[in-house]
Amino acid sequence: MNTAELLADAFGRIKEVVHDAVEGLTADELADRLDPAANSVGWLVWHLTRVHDDHVAAVAGRPQTWTEDGWEQRFGLPFDAADIGYGHSPDQVAEVRVGSAELLTGYYDAVHEQTLRYLRTLTDADLDTVVDRRWNPPVTLGVRLVSVISDDLQHAGQAAFLRGILLRRRD
Repeated sequence: MNTAELLADAFGRIKEVVHDAVEGLTADELADRLDPAANSVGWLVWHLTRVHDDHVAAVAGRPQTWTEDGWEQRFGLPFDAADIGYGHSPDQVAEVRVGSAELLTGYYDAVHEQTLRYLRTLTDADLDTVVDRRWNPPVTLGVRLVSVISDDLQHAGQAAFLRGILLRRRD
């Protein structure tokens, strides 16, 4: 297994958690929040996918799937096309209402496929390429990809936890 295959495996694990977290939830459940300041399952999955799309598209030198493939219009959210959810207020979180779990997983899957295509082009040496000089030390491609994996897994785990609470409320 080479590094690109290892990264692809890690991204594949995120996909599994994302699908499990939203499967069978209604639009209302996807938007439900435990309290007025909490995130919803829908917001968490939308946000993790937007960050993933934004960061991987930037290092791959391609447009974001969000705008390139029309996902922005399908979601119909009241945000700028570049918005990835970072720093959203509770009121903005409440505005993320998605029509279905399938819409969320459709967008996630499209971003995931773009990521896998990009990973197949990488060599181990590529991972040392500096992609962001705004930090000290500068961020390499390998660090950026691991950062996306870490962030996505944390948010996917939060969504899975909330799913468990939502399903208990059904009983």
